Amino acid sequence: MPKVTVYNMAGAAVGEMELADSVFGITPNQAIMHAAVVNYLANQRQGTQSTLTRAEVSGGGRKPWRQKGTGHARQGSTRAPQWRHGGVALGPKPRSYRFTLNKKVRRIAMKSAFSTKVQEGSFIVVDNISVDEIKTKTMVKMLEGLGATKKALIVTPEADQKVVRSARNIPGVKTAAVNTLNVYDILDCDKFIIAREAVNKLTEVYA
Repeated sequence: MPKVTVYNMAGAAVGEMELADSVFGITPNQAIMHAAVVNYLANQRQGTQSTLTRAEVSGGGRKPWRQKGTGHARQGSTRAPQWRHGGVALGPKPRSYRFTLNKKVRRIAMKSAFSTKVQEGSFIVVDNISVDEIKTKTMVKMLEGLGATKKALIVTPEADQKVVRSARNIPGVKTAAVNTLNVYDILDCDKFIIAREAVNKLTEVYA
């Protein structure tokens, strides 16, 4: 079983914690993690881009010149795709980019992402992540104490608005509850900071 040091919010070590092999100690599956990231990014797309076809562009009702005898190529409309101000041929139209991965693949992707962070040494367990009042300075001090000065993901057992609002103005820092985690955010951060209780919840869900 992989072991990690448990810290307090000041960055001091207060103990150790054993992590479940089946969740945090598997061999990461790169292909499945890639599929999960592609799935997440595709599902974020709004799909609202749209171009006008030749039927939707205004004008072009009259044939620009007669069919024969001019020396020009024959043309039926000034709104054909080859004309300036013409419609777009085969352009994008609003559509959904969403697709789903099956449950088994999603679970393997999450466990692979957790295991990657543990192997990199960027999986940081904090005994308790909570603040008495909404104060960005408190979260900044915690991040500095834990050596998380770049991109960081802070994970709490449940959504804690005080933590969320204390951290939201810090560049590169995201917060998430256990039930809102995704592979993209886990892999995108330099430090994965998680409360001890949240680790126990993840073990219950994914073991």
